[in-house]
Amino acid sequence: MTRRETRLLAIASPFPEAHSVLRLLEPPGSCHKTLWERLSDGTYDKPFIVDSGPRRFLHFDLETVQSAMRLDDPDRLSLRYTRKMMAFLLFNRAPERILLLGLGGGSLAKFCYQRLPFTALTAVEVNPDVIALREEFRIPCDDARFRVICANAVTYVARLNRSKDVILADACDRAGIAPEINEIEFYQHAHRCLSPGGVFVINMCSDIDRCLAHLAKVRAVFGGEFMTLQVRPNGNLIVFAFKELLRPAIDWERLEATAVDLKRRFGLDFPKYVRRIALDWKLRRWGRAFM
Repeated sequence: MTRRETRLLAIASPFPEAHSVLRLLEPPGSCHKTLWERLSDGTYDKPFIVDSGPRRFLHFDLETVQSAMRLDDPDRLSLRYTRKMMAFLLFNRAPERILLLGLGGGSLAKFCYQRLPFTALTAVEVNPDVIALREEFRIPCDDARFRVICANAVTYVARLNRSKDVILADACDRAGIAPEINEIEFYQHAHRCLSPGGVFVINMCSDIDRCLAHLAKVRAVFGGEFMTLQVRPNGNLIVFAFKELLRPAIDWERLEATAVDLKRRFGLDFPKYVRRIALDWKLRRWGRAFM
């Protein structure tokens, strides 16, 4: 893949942190005052970067962080929800093919690329402006086992023929979960595309009513034995659904042993994730949690 150089316009940041600067996909000489007005009233329609000391953030607006990266450790998973999405490794420790729906700052793509060296990765991102920032977030170049495709995730999954061991859906916009995946057909196609034993993971980043609506679709397509992992304090909900039903009964002791080994390998708190998943599972069975 041949990349064109991306030039960013730097302007003063409104954030209180020292040494903070905004970097936008705008040509030199653009009117800072006009850009500020569009950023402030929410009409600016491109992703932008906020650099603050050792950290770099991807924003779609001034209110919400979409992705975060440490400049001195770009492959680290800086946000809680990305670390918790990696809990799919509890159910498939060596996936051959992963599909990522939504690229953002590439946190999941980079971590999987570096830490799962025998896994082929495809990232689908609908917004070309997000892809234009890939070098700023140290996302690897396309190669034999990694590629970034500019496409609508729903259309891509609907047309996909080759099966995937894991599908990671992290497609959020300014309002939460991207509206294009709010159709049951999306979940049906995702289920179809999973290999035997495959895992579908989605980051639900909306209010509770929209999350419940999506969970109803997950239940209708995947069955009732999906698992959830809450992300505090921001309220995201990570959902794990499976190509095959989890029968016989879940072996929690085996999962706990797997979690200990995964923590040694990846440095993430998988034992804590198992405990939280188990608690959410039991609460849901008692009617005291999501769905």
